[in-house]
Amino acid sequence: MWIKYVLIGGGFAFAAAVQPGPLNAFLLSRVAADGWKRTLPAAFAPLISDIPIACLMLFLLHHVPGGFEAVLRGAGGVVLLFLAVKTFLEWRHARLGDMDASRHPTRTFLQAVGVNLVNPGPYIGWSLVLGPLALQAWSQSPLYAVALIGAFYSVIVICLASLILFIGMTSTIHPRVRLGLLLAASVVLAVLGVYFLVSIILK
Repeated sequence: MWIKYVLIGGGFAFAAAVQPGPLNAFLLSRVAADGWKRTLPAAFAPLISDIPIACLMLFLLHHVPGGFEAVLRGAGGVVLLFLAVKTFLEWRHARLGDMDASRHPTRTFLQAVGVNLVNPGPYIGWSLVLGPLALQAWSQSPLYAVALIGAFYSVIVICLASLILFIGMTSTIHPRVRLGLLLAASVVLAVLGVYFLVSIILK
């Protein structure tokens, strides 16, 4: 029976990891700016950022105000636009040959945690999929719940680390590729930020 929860958790994690989103776009920008070695620790960011998210969704889900998701989207949109501007400026400096020194991996990791905290995706995932599944698995056996959550976060980390390594290898092929990735990351972050803000108005 625990195999079922491993497959469900791993499958849901893979689907979540391969979808374009704020965290993926942030990792793209950091690999292009700092390289894959300094960015790799950020693959573990969901292990930290999802702890308060999971607790909130599991224990306060039915008490969360109706506008909670809108607040998250608004905060996420502002953060993403800020990161988009910073990434664009880094692209501009790199193009002019005046690239700032690479940031410390710890700073990148903490920023990745922050990006995920204002990303509605984990909240939706925990409230609609992981939360109910974890409670169901726990009612059968605590080991089933551990298998579900362990499989989910193992696959998430592996997928994000693979993405970082792939982008890193690609960006070392030619300096122009690195510049292109920085510019692309800036555009993606800006588009996501605008989408988050506009979605509040249209909803």
